[in-house]
This record gives sequence, structure tokens and C-alpha cells, in this order.
Amino acid sequence: MQIPPEWAEEPAPLLAMLSRRSSGGGEVAASPGDDRCLSSSEPALSLQGFTMSLADHFLPRSLGRGGGPVAHGVAVARDTARPMPNPAMFKLGSSRTDGNPIHNMYEMGKQVATAGPEMVWRIHEGHRKTDGKEVSIFVFEKKCAEKLHKPKRRETVTELLRASVKQLERYRHPRILQVMHPVEECPETLAFASEPVLACLANVLSPASEGDRSNGHGFAKDYSFLDIELKYGILQITEALSFLHYSAHILHSNVCPSSIFVTKRGTWKLGGLEFSEKIGEQDGTESIHCQAWSSRIPKMAQPDLDFIAPEIQTTSQCTLLSDLFSLGMVICAVFNNGKSLIEANHSNTTYMKQFEVLSDQLKNTLMKIPVALQEAVVRLLNRDPRQRPTAQLLSLIKYFSDPAVHALQFLDVINMKDPSQKTNFFRNTLPEVLPYIPRKLWFQHVWPCLREEMLAQEVLAAVLQPILYIISEISQEEYETIILPRFRCIFCWPKSIQASVTLLENLHIILEKTPKDEIQSDVMPILYSALESNTAQIQRACLLAVPNVAEYIDEEAARKLVFPRARAIYEKNSIDLLVTLYMLLALERILDKLERRIILDELLPLLWDVRLQDPDIIQAAVNVYRVMLTDNKKYGLSVNLMATRVMPSLLPLTMNAALHLDQFTSLVEVLQEMLDTIDKNQRNKLKLDDLVLNSPDHRRLPALRHHISSDNMAAVTSGAPTFHIPNLRVECRRKTNSAEDFSRKSSGSAGSSGPSSPDSNLLRVHSAMIGRRLSDNELLNPPKIRVGSYSCGSSTSDLRVGQLPIRRHSSTCPSERRASVFSLSPPMVQLERSAACRSRPSRN
Repeated sequence: MQIPPEWAEEPAPLLAMLSRRSSGGGEVAASPGDDRCLSSSEPALSLQGFTMSLADHFLPRSLGRGGGPVAHGVAVARDTARPMPNPAMFKLGSSRTDGNPIHNMYEMGKQVATAGPEMVWRIHEGHRKTDGKEVSIFVFEKKCAEKLHKPKRRETVTELLRASVKQLERYRHPRILQVMHPVEECPETLAFASEPVLACLANVLSPASEGDRSNGHGFAKDYSFLDIELKYGILQITEALSFLHYSAHILHSNVCPSSIFVTKRGTWKLGGLEFSEKIGEQDGTESIHCQAWSSRIPKMAQPDLDFIAPEIQTTSQCTLLSDLFSLGMVICAVFNNGKSLIEANHSNTTYMKQFEVLSDQLKNTLMKIPVALQEAVVRLLNRDPRQRPTAQLLSLIKYFSDPAVHALQFLDVINMKDPSQKTNFFRNTLPEVLPYIPRKLWFQHVWPCLREEMLAQEVLAAVLQPILYIISEISQEEYETIILPRFRCIFCWPKSIQASVTLLENLHIILEKTPKDEIQSDVMPILYSALESNTAQIQRACLLAVPNVAEYIDEEAARKLVFPRARAIYEKNSIDLLVTLYMLLALERILDKLERRIILDELLPLLWDVRLQDPDIIQAAVNVYRVMLTDNKKYGLSVNLMATRVMPSLLPLTMNAALHLDQFTSLVEVLQEMLDTIDKNQRNKLKLDDLVLNSPDHRRLPALRHHISSDNMAAVTSGAPTFHIPNLRVECRRKTNSAEDFSRKSSGSAGSSGPSSPDSNLLRVHSAMIGRRLSDNELLNPPKIRVGSYSCGSSTSDLRVGQLPIRRHSSTCPSERRASVFSLSPPMVQLERSAACRSRPSRN
């Protein structure tokens, strides 16, 4: 085999390709005599397979791979039923495509699909160099038409493809494939750029063999459609035909899977206008002449025979309803695993034979078609064109009456709607139907549209609602990989008031799916900065958001940011019931993050300042106290505060007639819990005091402190009889607590005291105990106890006059009051000698 001269001049790329592909294996052969272009992908290629592919491509048409003759024009199997040709030859021929001017503006990636008549278009991934916008690049290599011996035929194929692109540029519609860059031409290729395309419908419907899968062939054959995708896709092609027929006034003439494109958003677009025909603008019912399919014309220069309407083949006449027959054949192929009801294999005779039994084939296939669509399909495939429904009528059948489909329709034409229509759709319609739209379409169809619309400030608040619903339903991995990269910009962008409110009210949804290392750096600053806003709506939204995101607020932020700003908002809007309510709800959730000092000095006074009248506010305040009761020491809610401040403020609320039963019950429960806490605390304290008073040591000690002298203590500890002060006489008895009475009673005896009088043995008792009741003995002269001189008849012979020390008053403080064991009269007594001792004569 002789290597072509252009390859001999470029040995380096060839050797590089061989070295890169040497690890794989596989062999793909093109059918000899086939006029169609060889499609490609990116499979592994062995040296043997590479050599055989070169031979297949450059051997004369009359020779097969084995060297045997092959008759020209022999019918071959359909492209969808045989292995795809190896793409290495296209890769090696990249030097040819690089000369196309389209490469100056677009970067072209790997091949992802094929399309067009006989799959002559190779579809590559690509993006625009200026802004990185994603596109699909269609490339037609003219060498594919070199199999046509006559130069005129080769030029005819090129002109058909060139004209089809210009037609697409002219007829712009949401259901027609959008051209992003016009056709560019060089001696080797034609190329143009379109909106991003996943594949054509033929690539998706064609069954993939095991060889295709192992070698990387079979573009998008692993892609599967959901029921709603099929429903919406058929409706989109119906709408495209309606536009072409009644607005553009043209006949498509080649409605087939290879001219229908599935975009990356999952929408179906009609393309392939190579064989379109102009029709009259009156009613479109008249017939026009059209060329029947013929084996004498190259297959790539004719429509797909398997989907052509029968009147074209029998009478060479066609109408608008001829496209509807083709659409019916496409619908059957869609629900029949990609297999057409007619498989003519490029033979007009075979086509007519199979058309005669079309009704039988349809009956066998009808059970696979949804019931609501069956009647329409039967009418579409009717032999009589007049019995077929128009595109306009077909779009109105019950099968397409689906709210989810209507929502997807609106998204496709969202750019044609004004802001008010968009706002109403995003705020009301879309959130209602999202649960009925499969999750696959959320990412493929809905999210791309929302991603573009959220850039517009006038509809951002409305767009956030369906976005937040999607975020709440998807997994964290899906959020991080699909949503977050484009949604992150919303966090720092300036937003309208309503958009900020919507974001704050649903901030917890975002935090649940956000990676932990980005929570404090990206998401929580939204709340902290919004707390400084002076807008009432944003302030309320912030306070309402705090309880929902409390678990993500750290202690430092709670002390330094959230609590001070929440208090400031309340102080400026204390008459606003919603602000008060939201503030209390926020305090309840961040209470455990505050220091005890802040709670005692700032939070409790703030609570006492709140006007407790509204039932909801009362309930919120009660909930704050309930949290405090869980740990009194931590939150500083002492029994003293409960008894003196909290309970007096809550008890009157029990008579509030606006309280519901559950609110009243909650209030009473908190009051009862406080009362139980006070009761338990006081009982324990009193029990502890009783234990101390009833101890043996305390029972042995005298109750009055002025009896605790060294002599008395010695007598008590030694077990001696209780000491009684002899000859006691009450000089004055205090009957009242009046200081004037006491002064009047004691004024008479005050003057009798002197150095030489019996009052020289005066024991003055002063009370110096802190906390002592302001009693009479502190205001006036202390009570006096007069001690008589020594009596020989006394049992206390060791007691001497003047030896008793000055004692404190017996009642020092309430906690030290004890029962006296001595016979003392309160509060003033006088000790005198007995009358018997006075009258006893002295011994001479």
C-alpha cells in the first residue's frame, strides 16, 4: 500500500499517533461502496487495526478488504446497524481541519456525535476562545465525498450542506438548532458552530453492540430517555414543524432521527434543512413537486428513505402533512428501541414492499406507545395525507397536557419573557411542578436555565426559590459538584432586599449541604453582615435565621456579633412585635453560647424590659426561662432572682385571656418548676440548719452568750450541775419594742449608779453582731444586771463580787438564738442579796 504524499510529509504526527494508540486493540472496517462519510470517536487503536483502516480508506471503491470486487450500488446495511469506522484517520487528518478559519475563534475538542445525511457531519466539543462559551463544532470533511467519481456530485453534496447551515441561520426559533457561528470553508472542510449538542437522536436510538462499547464507538448509545423526556421531545419537534410550516412556510422533507438533535440541556432541536422546500403562504395544503428517492443519486444527497412519506415515492408530490408522516415514523422508532417500521436498506423496491404491511407493523408496535398517543400515531401514519393531523392540532392532544412539560416549555423560551412573567413563573409555577420533574432534568434542563437567570437582579429573589428547593432535595455531593461552583457567587454579590430576605430565611438549607471548611468563610458572613443592615425586612429575616443556623454559630460570634446586634435591633424596634418575637427566639437558641456575666448583666435585664402581652411573645420568653432552669448555675438564675424578679413578672400573665391552653400550660409549668426549685433549695438549707442545731455539741452549749464564761464552761464540760445565778430580781421588764418606753423605764435607775453605790457591780451588755435587728439596747442605754455581794448561803462559794466579766447581750443574731437553761428574766435583771442575809446579825 502506498502512503499518500501528504502523510509522507508529516511522519512525526503519524508516529506519535501510533505510539499513543499502541496500547489498545480493535478493528473497524467501513463498508465498501458506501458513499457516506466515515464517522469517528476516540477508541484505542492497535497497529494492525490502524493499517487495515488505512487500507479500507484508500483502496479503490471496486475492491473490498479482501481484494474481491464489490458491485457499485449494492444495498448495504444501515449505518446504525454496523460498527462505526475508526476515528484515527480523522485524527491523523487534523492538519486538514486545522486550516479552517473556525479554529481561529474556537478550540475544538473530541468528537462526541455524528449527524446529517448519511452521518456526514462530525460533531466535536468546543468552546469560544474569547469568553469560553461552550459550543458544538460541526465538521464536514470533503474527502468523504471523494468516493463520488463525478466532481459535480461532490460539489452537490458540499453545496447542500453549506445551504442547510445558512437556512438554520435564517430561521431562528427555540425549537430549531441554533447556529452560534456561520459556516466556514477551506479546501478540505466545512465547519460551523452551534449550541452545545449531546448527540443526534439517531446516535441515542441506535443499538450499541458489544464491539462498539469496547472500542468506544456508539455515540451516546448509553444515554436513555425518561418518559417525560420523550413526551417533551416529541412536543418540541411538533412545535418546530409548526413554526416551519406556518411561519417560515417551508417543508422540511427530511424529518428523521439524524436531523433531530438532543442538546446538553435535554431539549430536542430540529435541524438538517438540506432538503427543505418553499411552499405557498395561503393555507399550505397544496401539493408541490419533490424528488423521489432514487438509487441513481448519492445517498448523502437524498433524504432518509426509511422515513419518507409514501406519496413522495408514488407521486413525487408532497405537502405539509408529508412531514407529519415522517414524524409519526420517528415516534414509532423512539418507542421501538430505535428500529424504524420500514427498513428499506436504500432500496426503493424494499420500501414499497414494507409500506404495504406497515399497518401490521404498526399494530405490533402500538402497545409500546403510550395510550394517550396511540390514536395520534395511527392518524399520522395514514396512507391518505388528508387524514393526518396538522402540527398545530397534534400539539394540542391530551398526551402533551402535562404541567411539568409546560414548565419545561416555559424554561426553553424564558429569554422571550418579561421580568414580571419570569417572577411569577419562578415564584409560583416552577416550585409547584419541580417535585414532578425527574431529578435528571433538574441538572440537565432546569439548573442551566436558573443559573443564567440568577444573574439578573430583578428576578434573583424569585429564582432563588426553585434553586433552594433543588438544594434541599439533592445530596451534598451533587450540591458541591453541580450547584455550588456557580451558586457561590451569590454569597458575595450585592442583592436586592427581597433576595437577601429569601437567602436569609433559607440559609439553613445552604448550610446543611455546604462543606464544613467553607461554612465560616463563605456562608455565615451573609448573616453577620446582614445583622448590620438598617432595613427592617432584612433585620427581621436575620433574627428569624439565627434559630435555624444556631448550631453553626460559634461562641465568640454569639457573644461579639449575634447577641449585641440582636439586642440593638430590638432596642431600635421595641414596639415591633415581630422583631421582639424573633429576638426572643434567637436568644433561646444562642443562650448556651453566652457567658454567665452577659446573661446576668445584659440578657436578663433585656428580658425584664420586654412587654409581655402578646401570647407568642409570652411563650418565647417562657421558653428562654425554661432553658435557664436546665442549669441554674451555668445561666445564673438563682432562687433569689426567681423569687424577687422572675416569678413576680410571670405570675400576672397567668390571667392573660389571650393565652391558648398549651401556652398557659407551658407558663404554669415553668412557674411550678421555679417554685419547686425555691422549695427544694430552702428546705435543704433549713434542714441543714436543723442538723447543726440538733448536734450533741450544740445541745451541751448554753443558749445565751453571756453565760459562756470560763467558769461556766468548766462546769458544763465537767458534768457539774447547771449554774444558776442567785438572787435575781427583774428591775425593769421590757413590754414593747419602743425605744421611748425602754428609756422611760430605765431613766429612774440610771441616776442611782455611782462609784460607791451598789450599782458599781454593773454588767453592761452591748450587741455588736452584724445583722442584728435595730433594737432598743442599741439606741439607748444597755440593760443592767445587778449582781449582789457574796452570800455565805450560796451554793456557788467560788463566785465573788466583781469577778463576773462584762458579757454581750444574749440575743446576738437570729441564727444563734438558743433555748436558755438558766433562770434569767428578760431583758433587764438585778442581782441583790437575799433578805435573810441582810437581817443576819454579825458575829461579835
